Amino acid sequence: MAYLQLLAGLFLLLAGGDLFVRGAVGVAQRFKVSPLLIGLTLVGFGTSLPELFASLEAARIGSPGIAVGNVVGSNIANILLILGLSALITPLGVARGSLRRDGPVLIGTSVLTIAICLFGRIERWWGLMLLTLLLTYVVHAYLSERRQADGRARLHLAEAAEIKPLATALPARLAVTLGGLTGIILGAGLLVDGAIVLARAFGLSEAVIGLTIVAVGTSLPELATSLIAALRRHGDVALGNVVGSNIFNLLGILGATAVFRPIAVPSEIARFDNWIMLAATGLFILFATTRSKVERWEGGVLLASYLAYVTVLLVPVLGRTLELV
Repeated sequence: MAYLQLLAGLFLLLAGGDLFVRGAVGVAQRFKVSPLLIGLTLVGFGTSLPELFASLEAARIGSPGIAVGNVVGSNIANILLILGLSALITPLGVARGSLRRDGPVLIGTSVLTIAICLFGRIERWWGLMLLTLLLTYVVHAYLSERRQADGRARLHLAEAAEIKPLATALPARLAVTLGGLTGIILGAGLLVDGAIVLARAFGLSEAVIGLTIVAVGTSLPELATSLIAALRRHGDVALGNVVGSNIFNLLGILGATAVFRPIAVPSEIARFDNWIMLAATGLFILFATTRSKVERWEGGVLLASYLAYVTVLLVPVLGRTLELV
């Protein structure tokens, strides 16, 4: 039963995420919203809605390991798994202006998250601070890009152009958006419930399940968006999507979840996985700043690092399985 819940949840998250972004972009276009603002918010942040609802659901039922692990694990998967796979398809070009601004923001939010987690609990006022920082970042980015059409603006315009609305009439676009949002909410509930049952069956902590199965499941929209962009040889869009998503995960999802319900941070995440997230972010920034692209071999390094990380997390399960055999 847990496996069926997981599969159903994964399907609804992937389909719902795609429908929501396409519908929301279509509605925004009908209301003459700037393509720049669409690319800056709806595309990069819209693909993170599965992470948001999964963490909110986990916080609601009292599973902080999944709520926090989902965010940290998604950021790790976005960089090591998704960018790794995307770079293997095509080298990922880097918009220098965008990286100069968003790279330090991503590093800074990662360090801030680690510092907050060291307190052992993310209180509501921490959450409000994170949401305020996110709003400040979005407003600053939009105003600066609107004034100067540099590489950052072109990247977000390209992100908006990647999304093709499924319908033409406004009521149909609204229906697609609502249907996608409904799918995300239902899928998040099924995924979290199935993951908890699976964790208990295999003797895993909820944190490990949140860092792996839930994190990868909620990252499926980013995976689909980035791989499609890479196949179209739009590597800069694939990279920009991940950077925007990771910033939103740390500031928006952790912030909103903490405001909804303060979160206790599992000690294993504070001691180990947060630092893996920071190391992965630093490695990505290093690769991106050399030759202004992430090469295929660097994508291979990112992907191998993710496989090694997951193996370390699952070693206890493998050991118990071998003992039973």
